Amino acid sequence: MLSRVLLRSASLALLLHPGARADEGGASFWLPGQYASLAAVSPPPGWFMATTLYYYSGSAPESASSAQGAAVAPGTRSQTAQLLLSPLYAPATTVLGGQPALFLSFGVGVNATQANQSGVSVSQTASGLTDLQPGATLGWTHGADYWLVYLTGGVPIGSYESQRQANIGIGHAAIDAGGGYTHYSPSTELSLSVAVGFTYNFENYSTDYQNGIDSHLGWSAMQSLSPSWRVGLAGYVYYQLTGDSGSGDTCGPCKSRVASVGPEVTYTFTVAGQEWSANLRGYWEFWAQNRLEGHAVFATLSIPLGGATK
Repeated sequence: MLSRVLLRSASLALLLHPGARADEGGASFWLPGQYASLAAVSPPPGWFMATTLYYYSGSAPESASSAQGAAVAPGTRSQTAQLLLSPLYAPATTVLGGQPALFLSFGVGVNATQANQSGVSVSQTASGLTDLQPGATLGWTHGADYWLVYLTGGVPIGSYESQRQANIGIGHAAIDAGGGYTHYSPSTELSLSVAVGFTYNFENYSTDYQNGIDSHLGWSAMQSLSPSWRVGLAGYVYYQLTGDSGSGDTCGPCKSRVASVGPEVTYTFTVAGQEWSANLRGYWEFWAQNRLEGHAVFATLSIPLGGATK
């Protein structure tokens, strides 16, 4: 059986939604890399908080050209740093035999973007609030197997201006749904996780632009080295299923894609009798089209706040 701290750490892995990086401007609602170790494991009843530091640096891949459309202009470079808080509550009850949980993710960030406009390099920096991401999960367990379904969405309250290159929010609402599976072997202490989801994007009324339907797959393989340390690999594939549309679409039926892989490490420890968990993972991207390509780092601290009451 998985320890309580691993359950808590895994349950908070879904909550990470910093501002993302064809979709309009190469920016999507779903941030690839949200799924990580034990992503399909439901949280135990109680209150929890995930504090996340996120950093991304990327540029338009060498294959980008004006012929590909305007999703990501050649020469575009961007760096993003964000701090997010993601409280989660899992009630002491079951729904359809599974453990439910409710969460909300929000934070602040800064983005610096350099892009070419009519042959002139323009640099802009923006800071402010991220969009809100409320959501819910429902998970089941049977022996060494764990299943989870989720529903989440984006409320576009973040710092965004349609005429600005650098933004924190994405300027439109979205709904994302999916599910995941985790297998944990008590004998080898090896865990394997995979999760798949789909995003429906509403129109950005500031630009009359609507992103197509997006799909994303995240995976992780982790091995325990001791009761406190786990190490492994994680990665994702992001693929846009349908093209963009709207009267403001200057890209045509563009579709974006990207993939990545990188290391992941988790450390668990005790504070005031409570089990905390720290997770660090990095992703190196490749196979990008109509989207930036670079590297991302997540540093998450999962904190138990108290048990749920019946």
